[in-house]
Formats: sequence, C-alpha cells, structure tokens
Amino acid sequence: MIWLVGNKGMLGSEVERLLKADGLGFAATDLGLDITNQAAVSNLAKKLEPKWIVNCAAYTTVEKAEDEYKAALAVNAAGPENLARAALEQDAKLIHISTDYVFDGEKGSDYLEDDTVNPKSAYGKSKELGEKNVRLATPRHFILRTAWLYGRNGGNFVATMLKLFAEKDEVRVVNDQFGSPTYAPDLAQAIVKIVNNDSEKFGTYHFTNEGRISWFDFACEIYRLAKAHGLVKREVRIVPISTAEYPTKVPRPANTYLSKEKIKRDLGISIRDWKIALDEFLKAVSLRVPSLSRDEAISRLKYA
Repeated sequence: MIWLVGNKGMLGSEVERLLKADGLGFAATDLGLDITNQAAVSNLAKKLEPKWIVNCAAYTTVEKAEDEYKAALAVNAAGPENLARAALEQDAKLIHISTDYVFDGEKGSDYLEDDTVNPKSAYGKSKELGEKNVRLATPRHFILRTAWLYGRNGGNFVATMLKLFAEKDEVRVVNDQFGSPTYAPDLAQAIVKIVNNDSEKFGTYHFTNEGRISWFDFACEIYRLAKAHGLVKREVRIVPISTAEYPTKVPRPANTYLSKEKIKRDLGISIRDWKIALDEFLKAVSLRVPSLSRDEAISRLKYA
C-alpha cells in the first residue's frame, strides 16, 4: 500500500495518475487531512498500514511565507516530521519533496546534495527545517530536491508567461538567476520508479530536467514553442533585466543549478533535456481542448 499525501497539487496529481496507470494500490489524501496534526497522521497511518508514504504536500507560496512563516513552518516542517514519524511506526519508506531554495545561490557551480544549505527566505528556511525533521525522524527516507516546477495544476512560470504573452507587447524577465526547469510528470515518474524498485538507497537527491538556463532563457523558449504550437499568435518582445531591476519581497538565489549525477548513478533515474519536456507540455496544452479558442485553452491552466 502506498499513501500519497497531497494528491490534488501539481506534483501529487501527476503521481496519482501514474500510480493508477501502473495499477498500484494506493490511498490518497489532500487538505482533508491536517498533516500538522500528529495524532491524525499517526491514526490514519495505522489504518492504512502503508509500505510507502509519498509526501507531495507543501506550503509553496514563496512571497506569502515571509508574512505567514508560522503557517509555512507548520506545513513544510511539522507536517513532514509527523509523516516521517508515522513512517517509522509503520516500518514504511518515505519520499519527501524539497526545494533548491535551501541553498543561498552564491555557489559558482552546480549544487551537490551534501553542499552546505543556507536558505535566505522564509520559505527556504521552512523547507530546510522539514528536511532536518525527516532525517531525524526516520532513516528510511528519500528527500528529493527540485526546482522551477511547472505542470498542469497550480501556479507556475510557464502558465504565467503564456498569460502575459496573450496580454502584453513586452515582457521583462530576469537574466541573472540560473537553474533548471522541472516538468512535474518527469519528477512524478522518478518518484514512482523509486517506489516500483522498492529502493533502499536512502538519502538526499536532486531532480530537475537537464540544462542550466536563466529565467530569461526559459521565457524565450516558452514563447518560441508556444508560437510553434499555435498558443501565441502575436509578437511579444521579451526584455532581459537584472535582479536589481525587478525587486521582490523575497531574496531570489542567483544560482540554484542542481547536480543530478547522484540520482542518475545511484537510483538509475534517466533525465531528459528541459526543452524536450517543455515542448511536450505546450503541445499537450494546445491539443487538450481543441474545441476551445487559443485564449480559452490557455485560461484552463491554473494561475494559483
């Protein structure tokens, strides 16, 4: 039995789809279960008796976390700890999703799993504490750090760009922050492969699609492919700007490019290039509801 936590979100919904496709027995919970309530988590775990717990639940509103730090801590730190304790009680294995925001972004090369963490934002601090809590609560865990996640459900950069391309003649995007996009179905496939292999190579791993780019590079490729798939039919100028020209409430790390060598080597996870994954996604968006207009199809994406 697999217990999937957070099955309604961007990543969780993709994991659920794959579990169903593979015919794997699972139970799924979302907001109906308060993962910050230790007793509720433990009681449900006793009923389900899972062999795997996959935690895709998280407080992901980076900006709001600065003002709602207690809420972020509850979901991103206390919640994972409760799930990890439940996993230990049931002798289950835990997969927990973390983020590139645990790093400060000051390293000049790719981040390795054992590099020193130094989060600068409230969101990053809450996720880093969640990692610590998981490690302390159970040795039988996989922590998967990811970055720049996008997909069909939930707010994300690709959906935002498509919306802006439909509304504006000029879009300004930072060109001095570097990392890698992650297509949610690709990360979901990695998660399900770990479960299917019943792996015991526990520890912390990084997963994103391959390629190191800036947000500006990402926006330009979204525009190019969106035009190719008929999602954008107007000319839009994409202007590169510096982080200093786009001040935000949350400090954004300049470099969070994550090395994927460990997950490829130790877990046999294959990872495709970010452009290939993005093309697949935008093609799917263009074909999903052919009876609708281009603008209506784009609007079906969620901008949470």
